[in-house]
Amino acid sequence: MEFFRIRRDIPFMRHALWFNVVSIVTFVAAVFFLSTRGLHFSVEFTGGTVMEVSTPQAADLSRIRGELADLGFADAAVQNFGSSKDVLIRLPVKQGVTSAQLSEQVFNSLKTVEPGLELRRVEFVGPQIGKELATDGGMALLFVCLGIVIYLWMRFEWKFGVSALIANLHDVVIILGFFAFFQWEFSLTVLAAVLAVLGYSVNESVVVFDRIRENFRKMRGRTVPEIIDNALTRTMSRTIITHGCTQLAVVSMLLFGGEALHGFAVALTIGILFGIYSSAFVASALVMWLGVTQADLVKPVKEQVDAMP
Repeated sequence: MEFFRIRRDIPFMRHALWFNVVSIVTFVAAVFFLSTRGLHFSVEFTGGTVMEVSTPQAADLSRIRGELADLGFADAAVQNFGSSKDVLIRLPVKQGVTSAQLSEQVFNSLKTVEPGLELRRVEFVGPQIGKELATDGGMALLFVCLGIVIYLWMRFEWKFGVSALIANLHDVVIILGFFAFFQWEFSLTVLAAVLAVLGYSVNESVVVFDRIRENFRKMRGRTVPEIIDNALTRTMSRTIITHGCTQLAVVSMLLFGGEALHGFAVALTIGILFGIYSSAFVASALVMWLGVTQADLVKPVKEQVDAMP
Protein backbone atom coordinates (compact mmCIF):
# COMPACT_ATOMS: atom_id res chain seq x y z
CA MET A 1 0.00 0.00 0.00
CA GLU A 2 1.29 3.46 -0.92
CA PHE A 3 -0.19 6.84 0.00
CA PHE A 4 2.13 8.56 -2.43
CA ARG A 5 4.67 7.64 -5.06
CA ILE A 6 7.89 9.53 -5.73
CA ARG A 7 8.46 9.55 -9.47
CA ARG A 8 12.07 10.68 -9.43
CA ASP A 9 14.80 8.92 -7.47
CA ILE A 10 16.23 10.96 -4.59
CA PRO A 11 20.06 10.99 -4.68
CA PHE A 12 20.62 9.77 -1.13
CA MET A 13 24.01 8.21 -1.84
CA ARG A 14 25.31 11.55 -3.07
CA HIS A 15 25.17 12.65 0.56
CA ALA A 16 26.23 9.29 2.05
CA LEU A 17 29.41 10.77 3.50
CA TRP A 18 27.46 13.37 5.46
CA PHE A 19 25.04 10.73 6.76
CA ASN A 20 27.94 8.73 8.13
CA VAL A 21 29.70 11.80 9.56
CA VAL A 22 26.56 12.58 11.56
CA SER A 23 26.41 8.96 12.70
CA ILE A 24 30.06 8.92 13.77
CA VAL A 25 29.72 12.16 15.74
CA THR A 26 26.56 10.91 17.47
CA PHE A 27 28.14 7.53 18.17
CA VAL A 28 31.30 9.09 19.66
CA ALA A 29 29.20 11.40 21.85
CA ALA A 30 27.16 8.44 23.11
CA VAL A 31 30.31 6.46 23.92
CA PHE A 32 31.73 9.50 25.73
CA PHE A 33 28.67 9.86 27.97
CA LEU A 34 28.57 6.12 28.63
CA SER A 35 32.22 6.13 29.72
CA THR A 36 32.05 9.31 31.80
CA ARG A 37 28.56 9.23 33.31
CA GLY A 38 27.59 5.59 32.96
CA LEU A 39 24.10 4.16 33.12
CA HIS A 40 21.74 4.77 36.02
CA PHE A 41 20.80 1.15 36.68
CA SER A 42 17.54 0.25 38.39
CA VAL A 43 17.11 -1.94 41.45
CA GLU A 44 16.98 -5.07 39.27
CA PHE A 45 20.63 -4.54 38.39
CA THR A 46 22.06 -2.85 41.49
CA GLY A 47 20.14 -4.69 44.20
CA GLY A 48 17.69 -3.27 46.73
CA THR A 49 14.38 -3.86 48.46
CA VAL A 50 11.17 -4.87 46.68
CA MET A 51 7.87 -4.24 48.49
CA GLU A 52 4.40 -5.27 47.44
CA VAL A 53 1.58 -3.35 49.12
CA SER A 54 -2.18 -3.24 48.67
CA THR A 55 -4.73 -0.45 49.14
CA PRO A 56 -8.52 -0.68 49.72
CA GLN A 57 -9.20 1.35 46.58
CA ALA A 58 -7.24 2.28 43.48
CA ALA A 59 -3.80 3.43 44.61
CA ASP A 60 -2.70 6.99 44.00
CA LEU A 61 0.77 6.35 42.60
CA SER A 62 1.70 10.03 42.40
CA ARG A 63 1.07 10.49 46.14
CA ILE A 64 3.13 7.39 46.94
CA ARG A 65 5.99 8.65 44.76
CA GLY A 66 5.81 12.04 46.44
CA GLU A 67 5.99 10.49 49.91
CA LEU A 68 8.96 8.33 48.89
CA ALA A 69 10.70 11.39 47.45
CA ASP A 70 10.25 13.16 50.81
CA LEU A 71 11.93 10.16 52.46
CA GLY A 72 14.91 10.52 50.13
CA PHE A 73 13.91 7.84 47.61
CA ALA A 74 13.35 9.98 44.53
CA ASP A 75 14.68 7.13 42.37
CA ALA A 76 12.26 4.56 43.75
CA ALA A 77 10.21 2.71 41.13
CA VAL A 78 6.46 2.64 41.84
CA GLN A 79 4.00 0.80 39.62
CA ASN A 80 0.76 -1.16 39.72
CA PHE A 81 1.15 -4.89 40.04
CA GLY A 82 -1.71 -7.12 38.90
CA SER A 83 -4.49 -4.61 39.63
CA SER A 84 -4.96 -0.93 40.36
CA LYS A 85 -5.04 -1.73 44.11
CA ASP A 86 -1.72 -3.60 44.20
CA VAL A 87 1.50 -1.59 44.09
CA LEU A 88 5.07 -2.77 43.59
CA ILE A 89 7.78 -0.55 45.08
CA ARG A 90 11.49 -0.97 44.31
CA LEU A 91 13.86 0.83 46.67
CA PRO A 92 17.61 1.19 46.15
CA VAL A 93 20.11 0.03 48.75
CA LYS A 94 20.58 2.44 51.67
CA GLN A 95 23.85 2.27 53.55
CA GLY A 96 23.58 1.32 57.24
CA VAL A 97 19.94 0.22 56.99
CA THR A 98 18.80 -3.37 56.62
CA SER A 99 16.06 -4.40 54.21
CA ALA A 100 13.65 -5.09 57.11
CA GLN A 101 14.28 -1.69 58.71
CA LEU A 102 13.95 0.07 55.37
CA SER A 103 10.66 -1.61 54.47
CA GLU A 104 9.22 -0.88 57.93
CA GLN A 105 10.22 2.78 57.70
CA VAL A 106 8.71 3.16 54.24
CA PHE A 107 5.54 1.27 55.13
CA ASN A 108 4.87 3.36 58.25
CA SER A 109 5.40 6.53 56.25
CA LEU A 110 3.13 5.43 53.41
CA LYS A 111 0.32 4.61 55.85
CA THR A 112 0.02 8.34 56.55
CA VAL A 113 -1.08 8.95 52.97
CA GLU A 114 -2.83 5.56 52.47
CA PRO A 115 -4.46 4.62 55.81
CA GLY A 116 -5.71 1.20 54.67
CA LEU A 117 -2.37 0.15 53.27
CA GLU A 118 -1.44 -3.53 53.67
CA LEU A 119 2.02 -5.03 53.30
CA ARG A 120 1.93 -8.20 51.20
CA ARG A 121 5.60 -9.13 50.88
CA VAL A 122 9.14 -7.80 51.17
CA GLU A 123 12.10 -9.18 49.25
CA PHE A 124 15.73 -8.21 49.05
CA VAL A 125 17.34 -8.29 45.60
CA GLY A 126 21.03 -8.85 46.13
CA PRO A 127 23.77 -7.31 43.99
CA GLN A 128 24.76 -10.81 42.82
CA ILE A 129 21.35 -11.21 41.18
CA GLY A 130 21.74 -7.78 39.64
CA LYS A 131 25.13 -8.78 38.25
CA GLU A 132 23.63 -11.91 36.72
CA LEU A 133 20.86 -9.85 35.10
CA ALA A 134 23.42 -7.46 33.60
CA THR A 135 25.49 -10.38 32.29
CA ASP A 136 22.44 -12.14 30.86
CA GLY A 137 21.29 -8.91 29.22
CA GLY A 138 24.69 -8.41 27.61
CA MET A 139 24.69 -12.00 26.36
CA ALA A 140 21.21 -11.50 24.92
CA LEU A 141 22.44 -8.46 22.97
CA LEU A 142 25.47 -10.41 21.74
CA PHE A 143 23.42 -13.38 20.51
CA VAL A 144 20.91 -11.09 18.81
CA CYS A 145 23.73 -9.30 16.96
CA LEU A 146 25.30 -12.61 15.89
CA GLY A 147 21.91 -13.84 14.72
CA ILE A 148 21.47 -10.69 12.63
CA VAL A 149 24.79 -11.20 10.84
CA ILE A 150 24.17 -14.90 10.20
CA TYR A 151 20.63 -14.31 8.93
CA LEU A 152 21.58 -11.50 6.54
CA TRP A 153 24.70 -13.36 5.42
CA MET A 154 22.60 -16.39 4.48
CA ARG A 155 19.81 -14.37 2.87
CA PHE A 156 21.91 -11.82 1.01
CA GLU A 157 25.69 -11.61 1.26
CA TRP A 158 28.26 -11.03 4.01
CA LYS A 159 28.63 -7.34 3.14
CA PHE A 160 24.96 -6.80 3.97
CA GLY A 161 25.34 -8.65 7.27
CA VAL A 162 28.32 -6.56 8.37
CA SER A 163 26.61 -3.31 7.30
CA ALA A 164 23.40 -4.16 9.19
CA LEU A 165 25.36 -5.15 12.30
CA ILE A 166 27.28 -1.85 12.37
CA ALA A 167 24.08 0.14 11.79
CA ASN A 168 22.16 -1.73 14.51
CA LEU A 169 24.96 -1.47 17.06
CA HIS A 170 25.00 2.24 16.22
CA ASP A 171 21.31 2.40 17.26
CA VAL A 172 21.90 0.51 20.53
CA VAL A 173 24.86 2.66 21.59
CA ILE A 174 22.97 5.87 20.83
CA ILE A 175 19.97 4.72 22.93
CA LEU A 176 22.32 3.92 25.81
CA GLY A 177 24.06 7.26 25.28
CA PHE A 178 20.77 9.13 25.73
CA PHE A 179 20.08 7.25 28.96
CA ALA A 180 23.60 7.98 30.20
CA PHE A 181 23.43 11.69 29.32
CA PHE A 182 20.04 12.32 30.95
CA GLN A 183 20.65 9.72 33.69
CA TRP A 184 17.31 8.08 33.01
CA GLU A 185 16.81 4.83 34.89
CA PHE A 186 17.93 1.77 32.94
CA SER A 187 15.62 -1.11 33.87
CA LEU A 188 14.68 -4.49 32.47
CA THR A 189 11.87 -2.90 30.47
CA VAL A 190 14.39 -0.56 28.82
CA LEU A 191 16.59 -3.56 28.00
CA ALA A 192 13.55 -5.22 26.42
CA ALA A 193 12.99 -2.07 24.34
CA VAL A 194 16.62 -2.13 23.15
CA LEU A 195 16.22 -5.75 22.02
CA ALA A 196 12.96 -4.83 20.29
CA VAL A 197 14.70 -1.97 18.46
CA LEU A 198 17.31 -4.41 17.16
CA GLY A 199 14.63 -6.60 15.62
CA TYR A 200 12.78 -3.56 14.32
CA SER A 201 15.89 -2.17 12.62
CA VAL A 202 16.70 -5.55 11.08
CA ASN A 203 13.24 -5.66 9.54
CA GLU A 204 13.79 -2.25 7.94
CA SER A 205 17.23 -3.31 6.70
CA VAL A 206 15.86 -6.49 5.13
CA VAL A 207 13.18 -4.52 3.24
CA VAL A 208 15.76 -2.10 1.80
CA PHE A 209 18.32 -4.84 1.08
CA ASP A 210 15.70 -6.94 -0.67
CA ARG A 211 14.83 -4.04 -2.96
CA ILE A 212 18.53 -3.44 -3.64
CA ARG A 213 18.95 -7.09 -4.65
CA GLU A 214 15.88 -6.86 -6.87
CA ASN A 215 17.23 -3.71 -8.51
CA PHE A 216 20.53 -5.41 -9.31
CA ARG A 217 18.53 -7.89 -11.39
CA LYS A 218 16.27 -5.33 -13.06
CA MET A 219 18.50 -2.27 -13.48
CA ARG A 220 21.41 -3.79 -15.34
CA GLY A 221 23.99 -1.31 -16.50
CA ARG A 222 23.16 1.22 -13.75
CA THR A 223 25.70 2.27 -11.12
CA VAL A 224 25.55 1.01 -7.55
CA PRO A 225 24.60 4.45 -6.10
CA GLU A 226 21.75 4.73 -8.61
CA ILE A 227 20.48 1.26 -7.69
CA ILE A 228 20.56 2.06 -3.95
CA ASP A 229 18.91 5.47 -4.49
CA ASN A 230 16.08 3.79 -6.37
CA ALA A 231 15.64 1.19 -3.63
CA LEU A 232 15.47 3.82 -0.87
CA THR A 233 13.08 6.01 -2.86
CA ARG A 234 10.73 3.12 -3.68
CA THR A 235 10.55 1.97 -0.04
CA MET A 236 10.06 5.45 1.41
CA SER A 237 6.26 5.35 1.32
CA ARG A 238 6.24 1.98 3.11
CA THR A 239 8.73 3.28 5.68
CA ILE A 240 6.67 6.38 6.49
CA ILE A 241 3.42 4.40 6.85
CA THR A 242 4.91 1.56 8.92
CA HIS A 243 7.05 3.62 11.25
CA GLY A 244 4.45 6.37 11.55
CA CYS A 245 1.81 3.90 12.78
CA THR A 246 4.29 2.28 15.17
CA GLN A 247 5.33 5.64 16.54
CA LEU A 248 1.70 6.57 17.21
CA ALA A 249 1.37 3.53 19.46
CA VAL A 250 4.67 4.30 21.18
CA VAL A 251 3.70 7.94 21.76
CA SER A 252 0.44 6.73 23.32
CA MET A 253 2.45 4.61 25.76
CA LEU A 254 4.74 7.56 26.42
CA LEU A 255 1.87 9.92 27.21
CA PHE A 256 -0.64 7.60 28.88
CA GLY A 257 1.36 4.52 29.95
CA GLY A 258 2.45 5.98 33.25
CA GLU A 259 5.77 5.69 35.03
CA ALA A 260 6.04 1.93 34.49
CA LEU A 261 6.13 2.24 30.68
CA HIS A 262 7.91 5.59 30.43
CA GLY A 263 11.46 4.25 30.02
CA PHE A 264 10.27 1.54 27.63
CA ALA A 265 8.47 4.09 25.43
CA VAL A 266 11.39 6.56 25.48
CA ALA A 267 13.85 3.87 24.41
CA LEU A 268 11.54 2.75 21.61
CA THR A 269 11.02 6.33 20.41
CA ILE A 270 14.75 6.97 20.18
CA GLY A 271 15.35 3.55 18.64
CA ILE A 272 12.68 3.89 15.96
CA LEU A 273 13.87 7.34 14.86
CA PHE A 274 17.52 6.36 14.68
CA GLY A 275 16.61 2.91 13.35
CA ILE A 276 14.95 4.42 10.29
CA TYR A 277 17.94 6.65 9.72
CA SER A 278 20.62 4.00 10.18
CA SER A 279 18.88 1.14 8.38
CA ALA A 280 18.03 3.21 5.33
CA PHE A 281 21.03 5.50 4.99
CA VAL A 282 23.94 4.26 7.10
CA ALA A 283 23.60 0.55 6.29
CA SER A 284 23.01 1.24 2.60
CA ALA A 285 26.02 3.54 2.40
CA LEU A 286 28.20 0.93 4.10
CA VAL A 287 27.05 -1.70 1.60
CA MET A 288 28.09 0.64 -1.22
CA TRP A 289 31.48 1.36 0.34
CA LEU A 290 32.14 -2.33 0.97
CA GLY A 291 31.98 -2.75 -2.79
CA VAL A 292 28.81 -4.75 -3.40
CA THR A 293 28.42 -5.66 -7.07
CA GLN A 294 25.92 -7.40 -9.28
CA ALA A 295 28.06 -10.53 -9.18
CA ASP A 296 27.58 -10.72 -5.38
CA LEU A 297 23.81 -11.05 -5.65
CA VAL A 298 22.97 -12.28 -9.14
CA LYS A 299 24.34 -15.67 -10.06
CA PRO A 300 25.38 -15.95 -13.70
CA VAL A 301 23.25 -18.22 -15.85
CA LYS A 302 25.22 -21.22 -16.99
CA GLU A 303 24.74 -22.05 -20.63
CA GLN A 304 23.70 -25.60 -21.38
CA VAL A 305 26.05 -27.19 -23.92
CA ASP A 306 24.67 -30.14 -25.81
CA ALA A 307 26.83 -33.18 -25.57
CA MET A 308 28.60 -34.13 -28.79
CA PRO A 309 27.49 -37.45 -30.22
